[in-house]
Formats: sequence, C-alpha cells, structure tokens
Amino acid sequence: MWQPDGWDVRVRLGILTPHADVGPESELRAMAPPDVGLHTARVPFAAMGRGGAMDPVLPLAPVRAFAEPPGVDEAAALLAAAPVAAIAFAFTSSAYVIGPRGEGHMLARLGERAHGLPVVATCAAAVEALRVLGAGRIALVDPPWFDDTLSDLGRGYYEDCGFEVAYAAPCGLPSGQTLIGPAALHDWVAPRVPDAAEALVIGGNGFRAVGAIGALEATLGRPVLSANQVLLWAALRAAGAETGGVAGYGRLFAHP
Repeated sequence: MWQPDGWDVRVRLGILTPHADVGPESELRAMAPPDVGLHTARVPFAAMGRGGAMDPVLPLAPVRAFAEPPGVDEAAALLAAAPVAAIAFAFTSSAYVIGPRGEGHMLARLGERAHGLPVVATCAAAVEALRVLGAGRIALVDPPWFDDTLSDLGRGYYEDCGFEVAYAAPCGLPSGQTLIGPAALHDWVAPRVPDAAEALVIGGNGFRAVGAIGALEATLGRPVLSANQVLLWAALRAAGAETGGVAGYGRLFAHP
C-alpha cells in the first residue's frame, strides 16, 4: 500500500558540487544503492555558466578559487546541519592546482566548518583507493576541458603521492559534458593505456565516466578508478557504511 518515499535509508551523504554541474550527483545516484541518501549543496564556480555551459578549456584561476573560502566553507557548514554522516567534495581539478598538501589543509578546514563531520575529497580518495588495490604505476586520463598544463599538474599530484605515472593526458573527445558517452570514452581510452600501468585513473567529477568502468576493466584486465566512483567509496567508508552493495562499477567496491 505504501510507496517508497526516500526516508528509509541506512546512511545519508552530503555532496559539495559546482553550482551548475549535474555530473557528480547523476553518477553518484546511479552507483549508490537505494538505501544510501545523497544530499547536495551547490558551490559557486566562476567557470560554469547557465545550463552548465563551460569554455572548451578550463581556466586555472576559478579552479583554485573553488577550493578557497568563503563559498565552499559556507556550503559545508550548511550541509553539515543536515543529518548526513559524511561530506564529499566533488571536484578534481582544484587538488591538481593546490597539490596534496593544499588538499589536506582544505579538508581540515572544511572539517572544522562541518562541525567535525568527516569530509573526503576526490583525489585523496583516489590515492587511498590505489593503495588499497596495491597499484603503484598508473595511467591518468582527464576530461577534454583540462588543458596540458592542468593535466601536467594532475601528473604531479600523483607523483607527489608516490605513484609512477606511465601515461597522462586529457581525453581527445569533444570538449563538452553532454558530448561524451561511455562507448566513445571506452574506445578512446582503452588503446592508450600502456601495459606498464597497473591501474587506470579517470579524473574529473563532471566527466561522464562511471558507465564505462566495467567495460574498461574487462578490456584492460586492470582496476579502473573514476572521480565519482572513488568519491562514493571514500564517503561510504568515512560514514562507517558498507561499500560492497555497489555492483557493476568496478572491482574497487568488491575489495575487502
């Protein structure tokens, strides 16, 4: 007689996302089991316009500013007032610009504004996932709207964290969130991952990628990590929730 109404969940996660970006919450909702609640706070991001419009190349200044006060701090404080168990920072490129140390300072600052709730971030989550999987040498593919400078900063981020980067480049598909699908991503990425890479990392929370994870793992025979996939994994862990209920989105969720 009664229909599901979204109240009966085992855990609620808060998401911080750029104000005009629907990518993170779309992919997170696709992956998360029905008993995981997702609640999003929007953060001003100067590089996105109405309808999610972006320039073909992402400028660095607004990327850095996204991770700085006051916008994201105020959003985290408001989101922490809701009954969420952890907060996830759904943005990749700011970590590339500020580096692992800067990302750590940002997480500590946001944790304070979130009244002590655990806060996880995409790149730090990817690093933890790679260590859990035992992968020390990676291939890194970023969105088409990341230029060579930002992609090189991404390479430097992972190298600073102790990984060897066998390949790093922006994806050569058309630059636009709605212009890319899982099949095209698979076909572009698969032949470019070198045999030396022990795992593939796909950066960019606004990059449509999770639908291709299973196919890429089948083709490559290696773990594939994407921005929103590792963010969900880290947020569930931070909330003390099981991760094994996520099926079809990579071997990471099956790892004990």
